Amino acid sequence: MWLFIVTVLVLCTGTVLGSPCQVEMEPPEVVVRYGNSISATCRSVSTERTEGMGWESTAGGTGLKLGVTSLLLNISSVTEWDFEPQCYINFLDHHQCIEILSVTVYKLPDSVSASLLSQPGPMVEGEMYMMRCDIANVAPAKNLYVNWHKGNEIIYTQTFNESSLTPVNMTSELRLKLRRDDNGSQIWCEAGLKFSQTGSNPPMMQSKLYQANVLYPPTFTKPENETLEITADSMMILNCTATGNPTPTYSWQFPYTNEETYNNQEKNQPVLNQSFQFLGTYSCTASSNQGNKTKYFIVNRSPGNRTTLAALVGGFSAMAVVLLIVGLLFVTPQGTLSFSKSNYLRGQPTSSGPV
Repeated sequence: MWLFIVTVLVLCTGTVLGSPCQVEMEPPEVVVRYGNSISATCRSVSTERTEGMGWESTAGGTGLKLGVTSLLLNISSVTEWDFEPQCYINFLDHHQCIEILSVTVYKLPDSVSASLLSQPGPMVEGEMYMMRCDIANVAPAKNLYVNWHKGNEIIYTQTFNESSLTPVNMTSELRLKLRRDDNGSQIWCEAGLKFSQTGSNPPMMQSKLYQANVLYPPTFTKPENETLEITADSMMILNCTATGNPTPTYSWQFPYTNEETYNNQEKNQPVLNQSFQFLGTYSCTASSNQGNKTKYFIVNRSPGNRTTLAALVGGFSAMAVVLLIVGLLFVTPQGTLSFSKSNYLRGQPTSSGPV
């Protein structure tokens, strides 16, 4: 009311209202939580020309104070969302100026929650999903921002252009395509209010964690096909380990000559580690409701086996040749060995006398 009267008087006297004010506000801007208190000081720079000053406010107004050049505004509880206290100064030359204190009134969300918009259950690798973050009863929405997290990474940030100063419900949506590496990762959203004109911001509020369950087909941890060379009765390891969600089951197929050997063996295992007596192709299939994948092991005889065998055969052959030569040269017709180098005839005297 007082401000209206002063304004009318100024207009009647022809004084220009709203001329640039030489006024200092401390602080120049105020951010306050709804229901909390604020205080601010208005100072006149032209102290010699100042007649008086006052605060016009729906709460905590002071009225005109004569003979002062600085005036404090104290409000114990701010309960308005659109709140604009005004400091006015009257000068001795009948000029008046008005400065509005910038006040932002905020309210933290009542709750923040994240949910999957599609039907509940596991996600499938490579498919697109939508998640929603619900922020309940927050103000002002134009200062709201939402961060989406996956593990330790912020994957999306959203801000809003909502003009309402009073509390509203807001939502943020995230389009998401997950990979197998994301299986078990935690996804959540957090909402906060950011006021660029202040050095600090209110604490953020976080939703509950959503743990991703990503389904994907079996994938072998080693190259899909392997060629192995073995020695007789040696130990051979066939590794068919595969990752997958759900965990894959295993089935083995052995060379037909060896099938009966494994009739009593548990075949639902990723690794076989035992003696193999048969050559051929072994196959392992990893299966789940997301698909099947087969890995082949081609088992050949080691080249070392053939080299050793050839050496043994060659040795025995050489020995046989030597024995044959010895038999031809030194075995007598009577079947005895003779190592004499002279020639003789049976029943004939030798040069040294009768036989």
